[in-house]
Amino acid sequence: MRLIDAPWEQIFKRYKLHEHDFDKEPYVITASQIKEATRSFKETGQREVRILCKQDAREDRPKIFIEHGLFILPVKNGAYVILKGEGYVDISPPPLPQSYESRLEFELETAKVGDSEMQHLDYAYATSLIRHFTEEPTLILTIRGRKYTPEFSFYVGSYSRPIVVRSVQTEV
Repeated sequence: MRLIDAPWEQIFKRYKLHEHDFDKEPYVITASQIKEATRSFKETGQREVRILCKQDAREDRPKIFIEHGLFILPVKNGAYVILKGEGYVDISPPPLPQSYESRLEFELETAKVGDSEMQHLDYAYATSLIRHFTEEPTLILTIRGRKYTPEFSFYVGSYSRPIVVRSVQTEV
């Protein structure tokens, strides 16, 4: 049993999610509800909302989600929807590694300071690696870091109403 399985079992039991008709509509759950249902757990990973709701890949889902064909999405800060359906996309494997010669005519000294994801992305952009990889010569850097989305909506599976997302944190 994985660390997140027992808390999600407790959440389902507490809010009677076994009785919810996920074929008809998603279930909205708040961070406060998740905290309340998991407060008796001792491990941080079993009561921390961001950890429990971080299900980036199919295999990251708790057992109860897998058994019922469910996935979770954030819809606003502190609120989530649990939905029935396939919430994941298979991504093709990356191409085989290739050598790349930087287009910079000098050594970028700032690339030697620190070791963050953002720093590596900046270096890949500065050396034109990203333009080369995407085959887009006019690619420009616009936004990055943590941002909040504008409101948007989309449909999932056979649900008759759209899922509306309002100001969810993303990281670019």
